Amino acid sequence: QVQLAESGGGLVQPGGSLRLSCAASGSIFNIEDMGWYRQAPGKQRELVATITSDGSTRYADSVKGRFTISRDNTKNTVYLQMNSLKPDYTAVYYCYADRTLSRSSVYRHWGQGTQVTVSS
Repeated sequence: QVQLAESGGGLVQPGGSLRLSCAASGSIFNIEDMGWYRQAPGKQRELVATITSDGSTRYADSVKGRFTISRDNTKNTVYLQMNSLKPDYTAVYYCYADRTLSRSSVYRHWGQGTQVTVSS
């Protein structure tokens, strides 16, 4: 099994910044993509950013230019630097890690979520 421990959420004013961290532990071999989703109240969970094991990144259009995803494979940790935060970014942010089980099988592990609230 893989355990994902998120940290860094909290309350921030509009225009402020937060940095989320997600540390993986346990059976961490064969982890490929990692990333972040978010879920606002009454809305579906949506992909925010993803990063492959070799560092390629992809972002939701709504966060491009504001968020940066990075990864430290030596620490098995993925980060999400969030700048210029807006109130509609308020959500629970979930970290995930995809572990390759076989040539055709990938299992997605999830963190417990961390609350980000953007409000004055």
